[in-house]
Amino acid sequence: MKKIFSTVAACMLATISAFAQYNVGTSTTTKTDMFGNTVTTHRDEYGRTTGTSTTSRTDMFGNTTTTHRDAYGRTIGTSTTGRTDMFGNTTTTHRNEYGQTTGTSTTGRTDMFGNTTTTHRNSYGLSTGTSTTGRTDMFGNTTTTHRNSYGQSTGTSTTGRTDMFGNTTTQQRSNTGFGIWTW
Repeated sequence: MKKIFSTVAACMLATISAFAQYNVGTSTTTKTDMFGNTVTTHRDEYGRTTGTSTTSRTDMFGNTTTTHRDAYGRTIGTSTTGRTDMFGNTTTTHRNEYGQTTGTSTTGRTDMFGNTTTTHRNSYGLSTGTSTTGRTDMFGNTTTTHRNSYGQSTGTSTTGRTDMFGNTTTQQRSNTGFGIWTW
């Protein structure tokens, strides 16, 4: 009996831990300012600012650049999104602070179920994972599920409604307690 109880308890713990998710931070996006810039502030699970991402206006070539900075304001990289191609795909190229390409994220068309999938690749073109965004639910929340290159879920990002001040907050959750990003 004791052995059976131990086995059942172990199975229950394994099941619970399999669905456990850890809060790893938030990202809050403000209104676009008078210069056409939009700032996203990233915070860790304790509310400490870890960095910002500033998205500028779209340039004359149809490219939109986001500059990423750390908590001290130092530039750590950029992400440049080009125009949507003839197949309905939009590609973002990620670069480090030296301008070297570190990877790409390609977003395809929305499928018949209302899901949009972004495929992340490293600088060698190898897939490192995907991010799939579903439809907005009845509460105004939109959830993105992140998966690694093996298709295993690594975490979720849930974006809520825009508040009365024009800010939109995304809650980041990880299955491991570590970062969920695949690029």
